[in-house]
Amino acid sequence: MKEQIHQVTLNFADGVSRSFSVAAKNSILDAALAAEVPLLYQCQSGSCSSCIAHLSEGDAVTRPGASSTLLASEYAAGQRLLCLCQAQSDCTFELDYGSEVGSSAAREAHAFVDSIERIASNVMRLTLELAEGDWLEFRPGQFMQIEVPGYGAVRSYSPSSTAVVLPKLEFLVRLLPGGAMSGYLEEKANSEDVLTLSGPYGAFFLREEKRRAPHIFVAGGTGLAPILSMIDALHQGSGRKPPMLLSFGCAIPDALFCLDDIELRQQWLPTLEARICVDREPGPGLHHGSPVSALRAEDVTSPETVAYLCGPQPMIDAATARLIELGVDPANIFAEQFVASN
Repeated sequence: MKEQIHQVTLNFADGVSRSFSVAAKNSILDAALAAEVPLLYQCQSGSCSSCIAHLSEGDAVTRPGASSTLLASEYAAGQRLLCLCQAQSDCTFELDYGSEVGSSAAREAHAFVDSIERIASNVMRLTLELAEGDWLEFRPGQFMQIEVPGYGAVRSYSPSSTAVVLPKLEFLVRLLPGGAMSGYLEEKANSEDVLTLSGPYGAFFLREEKRRAPHIFVAGGTGLAPILSMIDALHQGSGRKPPMLLSFGCAIPDALFCLDDIELRQQWLPTLEARICVDREPGPGLHHGSPVSALRAEDVTSPETVAYLCGPQPMIDAATARLIELGVDPANIFAEQFVASN
């Protein structure tokens, strides 16, 4: 029996559409890449959500037996991971990024350790400098994968810096007991060590087409890293700066970090307001509670407001619900779950 062939159309946020054929048993992502469609993707196994898309027409299902990060409610609402998705008919998907975004393919590069600085009880700032002849482009919010020397492990981190300061790259690393990167940074790392990086990856990035709208940033722990990159990119861009609110928090004051960096950005950007939050032992000037509890009704003054969330999944879920309650369009809420590696 001849295998069924279906037509798949992908609609990008900038109005560009691309169509291609896919066999019923093949993944839509594989067929799209074979047709040279510029899609965002990374793991190709359903664990990173980089290739997420919304099914607007037709029938497409997750490959039988595949494990996916999608919630049942997200799947029911039409969300699909293209790496696991098989077309059951001609179908159409909507993507929330422009056609140019996926054109920068991930690549491998080498970088020297420039400096390592402990900036909180459990956070280190790692600064790298790309080796001569190597280069990595990225959008504010995207992440890199870094091979941990001597541990046979790879860890993912979003730069807290922007592409403007390349060849320098800055990362904020949460220290974990027994963690591979934690062990390397605390015990073995030396200046001039050479690390292998690859990237960029991820569909969490600053949407250039929305840069004039009011922005709300909600960050928990080292989820602050991509948020700082986004704020700096808005500062570095031309023209009027939008109103911005940063709600950032950790469990206790001793765990807070980058407060001087945030204050400096407020000096650069009079339109930036920051709320620093702790769950316990609040001191003067600190909000007692989570970055979500710090959000107020008057923070959403425009239907165009865009929000970026990065941190633990419970924080993202709570922030999403709160922002929708305050009037933010769900289509304007972008999130990246921070997952700590063991």
